[in-house]
Amino acid sequence: MDLTVTLAGASVHLLPLSPDHVDDLVTAATEDRSTYAYAPVPDGRDAMTDLVASALAARDRGEQVPFATWSAAEGRIVGSTRFLRLQRWDWSQTARAGQPTEGDPPLGQRGELPDRCDIGATWLAGSAQRTSVNTEAKLLMLAHAFEVWKVHAVGIQTDVRNDRSRRAIERLGLRLDGVLRVEQPAVDGSLRDTARYSMTATEWPPARERLRARLASGPGGASRSEV
Repeated sequence: MDLTVTLAGASVHLLPLSPDHVDDLVTAATEDRSTYAYAPVPDGRDAMTDLVASALAARDRGEQVPFATWSAAEGRIVGSTRFLRLQRWDWSQTARAGQPTEGDPPLGQRGELPDRCDIGATWLAGSAQRTSVNTEAKLLMLAHAFEVWKVHAVGIQTDVRNDRSRRAIERLGLRLDGVLRVEQPAVDGSLRDTARYSMTATEWPPARERLRARLASGPGGASRSEV
């Protein structure tokens, strides 16, 4: 499985994260930090260097696929996002072990391909928010997960208090699974309740068409994201 894939659309390219992106990410993160109330976006070069190193170490372990988000409109890096929680299930003790699915290898014989994954650690510079960047980036990532990896579901989660992020997730077509109470420390030092969303493989085709229609409609279909 390629953990250094590039995903390219009309308005955004998701590039394999690299230490070479640190300075551009620092610039993006300093534009308007008032939008990062619920997201751990590094402030300063040392913190950004540590975050990139941590993300690349997770990629080397096969746990994450981190990207730098490049905006065609601005011609520069404007943020970052990742595939997280790459789950590879054990099908060996199930009644469906070895049975093929539509166009997919037999269950339990998918090699390194994940059965489920999350999208997260997403943040954008202030100038890239309320543009098509987030919507198209999510479209690219969902398409890769469902159509290349052929996962059964994709999850996204956010602080339950983050109404803006929750609305953006819901506009993507994901459904609320529930709220995990006191799930982790929040950025502000409180105890975070986490709103957990997901989309299944059967829900993806109509969601894909809705997202394409939103992008075709122009800036009015854009969303902000901090998840």
